[in-house]
Amino acid sequence: MKLGELIKQETEAIFPEVVQHYRWLHQHPELSYREKETAAYIADFLQREGISFKKGIGGDGILATVKGEMEDNGRCVAFVADMDALPVTEQNDVPYKSVNHGVMHACGHDAQAASLMGAVKVVHALRSRFAGTALFVFQPGEERSPGGADLMLKDGVFSDHNPDFIVKQHAYTDLPAGMVGFHAGTIMASADEVHIKVKGQGGHGALPHELNDTVLAASQIIVAMQQLVSRRANPFHPMVLSFGKFIADGATNVIPGEVTLAGSLRCMQEEERHTMLQLIPQIATATATAYGCSCEVELPQGYPSVISDEQITSRIRTMTEAFLGEAKVSEFPKRMTADDFGFFTQLYPCCYYRFGVAGEKGRPGPLHSATFLIDEQALRASTGLPVYLALNSLK
Repeated sequence: MKLGELIKQETEAIFPEVVQHYRWLHQHPELSYREKETAAYIADFLQREGISFKKGIGGDGILATVKGEMEDNGRCVAFVADMDALPVTEQNDVPYKSVNHGVMHACGHDAQAASLMGAVKVVHALRSRFAGTALFVFQPGEERSPGGADLMLKDGVFSDHNPDFIVKQHAYTDLPAGMVGFHAGTIMASADEVHIKVKGQGGHGALPHELNDTVLAASQIIVAMQQLVSRRANPFHPMVLSFGKFIADGATNVIPGEVTLAGSLRCMQEEERHTMLQLIPQIATATATAYGCSCEVELPQGYPSVISDEQITSRIRTMTEAFLGEAKVSEFPKRMTADDFGFFTQLYPCCYYRFGVAGEKGRPGPLHSATFLIDEQALRASTGLPVYLALNSLK
């Protein structure tokens, strides 16, 4: 039996189990850096299956390892799935609806983790058919800075290994279940939070000459930030600087002594990102000073851009076409959204692809929405494909 046919057969045999994993994870979501039950559930599964693993990496992270039984060729490939959920109250009417009020798997990380659980089981069952090592990373904290990927790397997740390449798949609402989309190069933006406090002498709104207008200063800072993007950034390099938080806790006749701003910087070029992170404090401080105010700027470390290595992505796309068929393989556009998988792509050749989750009834609710829900048929391709990629790369 050909490898692809064997993997599809093995995947089909465990498909009901993968669905059970998915539904359990969906029903028991946990926020970033609080994935205790999720990690315990995955660890118990790996232990039952006799699969070697380490836990507690970078928090609740887990690394499962499957070594091929053929003569070792020194090759190593790794696959990553997220575990955390979002602070969203689910509105789906399904038996496995979230039991944790205000927390929901609204981004498909439950599908990612369940798929990787199925994949590691099949790879372990077929370990006599390959050489080298397959690694399976169950990662916490993708949705929230500083990023579980960075924490796991700093905690030595690959201290005993050197992956030839790393793969991550993510749910995608714009493709039907069973299809996979690729894009090579820089595919997602970096993400940095911008926190600004404008301080001055508050006072009566009818006496502006006796105070420092912090509201006006903060407003001008936001305008200046937009001009920073339009006039100082290379127009051929996409960039977004958006502010969604503006708190001036005064009154109709009270100018507050402090105004708080918070926003997000998204860049597709790392050099421009670092330039902007230097310019933002300079422009904000200078603008505040012009209005007699002071300014504090905090720029906590964010996520680097996600890069799908051209050569690795081409190889993986070719393997995917061989496994699923060319008709099941498509493309997805670049996006200004972010993923902490960028930390992996800074250090290793990587491929980030998306698997379709839309069903016959159409697209699910948008990612990060209260009505997001995958078509479970998507779990067939998202489970079988990592198996094929691992075995075909390590044969």
